[in-house]
Formats: sequence, structure tokens, C-alpha cells
Amino acid sequence: MGKLTGRALRAVLVVVLTGTVFVQALMLWALISGNDPEDGSLPLTPLRVITILGIGTAQVAMVCVWRLVTMVRRGTVFSHAAFRYVDAIIGAIVAAALVWFAVTALNAPGQRDDPGVTLIMGGVGLAILGVALIVLVLRTLLAQAVARDVEAAEMQAELDEVI
Repeated sequence: MGKLTGRALRAVLVVVLTGTVFVQALMLWALISGNDPEDGSLPLTPLRVITILGIGTAQVAMVCVWRLVTMVRRGTVFSHAAFRYVDAIIGAIVAAALVWFAVTALNAPGQRDDPGVTLIMGGVGLAILGVALIVLVLRTLLAQAVARDVEAAEMQAELDEVI
């Protein structure tokens, strides 16, 4: 990854993290202050709590991506330390899917006349889980690369002994 790409990614992460923290703070303030304009059509308080948690899952993933970008820049991404960040990203994506399924369940009673909306929302949840599976495949590729890196280091050490 080039320097420009790394800097651009970090700039995007900073902007998105700042924005999500701001939105979380506003939603938390609405919950704490009691200024929740609930009109009875949709339970806004549970949706706000779920949204705060959902944004938190995205923030965890972004912080882990930041750490991985740092490891790429230092040339240490092909190490066992990278697995903790990739695992956290997978966990955050699964948590986001669970949060989405909670939103779907909360929205389902209002969709009795049109259950297709609930089915579409369930499909979106499955797609989110699919992203977790893709990252899991990428984790497997990282594991193979780390194993090859260790093997190459051992072979280099043997070659150095011979020479």
C-alpha cells in the first residue's frame, strides 16, 4: 500500500469516526434528556439504543482497520498480531448483523400488511453475515501468508548457516 493510499484511508477513517461519535452523542443525549418525540408509531427508544450499538460495531471495525494499516506501513502485517484485529473485525461484522436482525424484529410488527419489507431486511442481515464470511476467507489467506513467511524465514536461517 502506498503512502497516499494509507493517508487517504486514515483521513476517511478519522472523518467517519468523528461523525459516528457525534451521532452517538446526540442519540445518547436524546435518550438521557427525555427529548424523545415518540408518537407511538415506532418504538424510537429501542431503535436509538440499537443504533448506538450498531454504530459501535462499525467503530470497532474502523479502529481495527486503522491498526492493520499501521501494521502494513511498518511491514508487520504478516504476523500473528494481525489476527487479533482481523478477528475483532469479524466479530464486529457479526455483531452488526445481529443488531440489524434486532432492527428487523422491531420493525416486523409494523409490516404485517407488507411482509416483503421484513424479508428484504432479513436478506440484508444475511448479506452482512456474508461480509463476515468474506473477511473470514481473507483471514485464512492471511494465515497462509504468515505460515509462508515463517517458512521463508526458517529457510533463510538455514541458508545463512550453510553459507
